[in-house]
Amino acid sequence: ALFGQFKTDLYMALAARISLNPVLNAFQHTVNRYDIPMDLVEAFLHSMELDLTKKNYNTHAEYSEYIYGSADVVGLMCLIVFVKGDMKKYEELKQSAMRLGSAFQKVNFLRDLKADCEQLDRSYFPNTDLRRLTEESKKAIIQEIEDDFRAAVDGIRSLPIEARLGVYTAYVYYRRLLSKLKNTPSTEIMNRRIRVPDHEKYGLFAQCYLSHKLNII
Repeated sequence: ALFGQFKTDLYMALAARISLNPVLNAFQHTVNRYDIPMDLVEAFLHSMELDLTKKNYNTHAEYSEYIYGSADVVGLMCLIVFVKGDMKKYEELKQSAMRLGSAFQKVNFLRDLKADCEQLDRSYFPNTDLRRLTEESKKAIIQEIEDDFRAAVDGIRSLPIEARLGVYTAYVYYRRLLSKLKNTPSTEIMNRRIRVPDHEKYGLFAQCYLSHKLNII
């Protein structure tokens, strides 16, 4: 019921171009300013609503649908803003943005296995017994994520200069997190949440900033 009310409030905000909810007001302003397509918004809402009831994603189609709505469309909405509504540039970078969104989401899935399984009784990866995650299964998941990252990096380099540093920093951070997951035994991933320490985050940002300034991303 609360989710239904939230959607109603969102549609009202988009139509009226104002809302007393500061989050919805900011969102409607961005959607209306950059003409963000409603199919992207609807796909996001659909995946978020799935989290209220769906526990397992048993097929690759279900898995892909959820990731498209929860991550890929977020990348696409951001991309529209980054290119300032230039749809030609958007189409050029669309696939890269989706692959980056997918990579980020899958890293989150792998990092949050313990909480998803134990607290939410939820499993996103199809055909994988996450409570008994094997090294072989972990390796297949990581390979899938690395493929997404490789497909995304050229798109990051082609982003407008104003957006490039932020996206590149997020990319480097998630690559580092993936590296930690890769080097952590599968049994340990189920026992604790792997993270990048704060001091390391500062170092990664400094490296990214220098690379950005020297134009060597």
